[in-house]
Amino acid sequence: MFVTVVLFFLATLLFWFIFSSGRPENFPPGPQPLPILGNLLEVNLENPIAGLETLAKRYGNIYSIFMGPRPAVILNGIEAIKEALVNKAADFSGRPQGQMVNHAIQIKENAPGIILADYNSNWKEQRRFGLMTLRNFGLGKQSMEQRILGELQHITNILEQSVVVRKLPLPFQQAFKLFKIAREIYHEKLDESKKTRMSGTPQHFIDCYLDEVDKRGNEASSFSENQLGSILLDLHFAGTDTTANTILFIFFYLMNYPEIQERCQQEIDDVLQGKDQACFEDRHQMPYVQAVIHEIQRVANMVPLGVAHCSSKDTELMGFSIPKGTIVIVNMKSVLAEEGQWKFPHEFNPENFLNNQGEFVKPEAFIPFSVGPRMCVGENLARMELFLITVSLLRKFKFIWPEDAGEPDFTPVYGVTQTPKPFRMKIKLRDTTRV
Repeated sequence: MFVTVVLFFLATLLFWFIFSSGRPENFPPGPQPLPILGNLLEVNLENPIAGLETLAKRYGNIYSIFMGPRPAVILNGIEAIKEALVNKAADFSGRPQGQMVNHAIQIKENAPGIILADYNSNWKEQRRFGLMTLRNFGLGKQSMEQRILGELQHITNILEQSVVVRKLPLPFQQAFKLFKIAREIYHEKLDESKKTRMSGTPQHFIDCYLDEVDKRGNEASSFSENQLGSILLDLHFAGTDTTANTILFIFFYLMNYPEIQERCQQEIDDVLQGKDQACFEDRHQMPYVQAVIHEIQRVANMVPLGVAHCSSKDTELMGFSIPKGTIVIVNMKSVLAEEGQWKFPHEFNPENFLNNQGEFVKPEAFIPFSVGPRMCVGENLARMELFLITVSLLRKFKFIWPEDAGEPDFTPVYGVTQTPKPFRMKIKLRDTTRV
């Protein structure tokens, strides 16, 4: 009797899982999910990009998979991605809630920050305030340019004093440990700011935010010290990890394409002749350098699946029905290597960003910072940093792949942000007497 009851229970459970994993009517097609696991066995979780590309060839640019019992829609190609994130932005700008990453990053339950916050009036208010405050402190302006150049001078001085073979980058880091450390640093900075700040005369972002918290008083508000902490974590991880890893990719590729590095240096020398340092405006006279930086961003595919979106209501996308709360994932490689969008979609070639006259052009499919309302707040800062760092270091140094380093492995280490595998580089001072 007991065995019969157990078997009946298991059969009922299996029946429930099978039918609860069924696709809604007119939902994007995809592979048949397994009970409990969904389609997890069909995608290599260590690097799912190849598996997602295989499924796109079978089911089209809009298809679905099950992540356990929960369905997710995968978008491929510039047409589908722009239709969802730009043309129907209000329907597809939400964020999945209740995920592990939400609990890892948030300071408190009602302090979602900006990146993982759902699409609503609170998110709009927080993003607007953050962007306005950062711009007031020089985001994308000449004052920020001078800060970047000041930091670069320290780096240059260190390299000039000890030009050696260096190992980059650090081993893959444990995310939860980093979040814990970052929270501790945040609390220290907040306590320090509270002691030194003078209301109405803010010195930095934290002061401005605390002024706004005081201004709102006890009214129902999206502003709080906990929310400030979550935003600071957002700014820290989004603004450092991606840029740092992109710079690693830049010098990894330049070492392994020395002829491209030399052509960049020739253009830099010509444009900066007689100047003490580069400025962001110089980019307009350096089409080849710009093309190289953008091409490395394209092939590096820094954030391969972006940050997951979520449908904020029952909606429709290119003939498919998408229920409210559906996870939507953007396959960035499907755009950055899309046939018909690039001259050389599957190889590293700066000509992808140059026209027949050798002028820099940026194709529509270049969207490493995403598109729509959720596109990266720090895009302008990142573009400035990448240009100034690349130009300043190439002007001073030659970056060489060590003779004993073996063949380079261009396969990135997959993660939320991708990074090159650890490598060594030889750095040599250039003879820049003519400039």
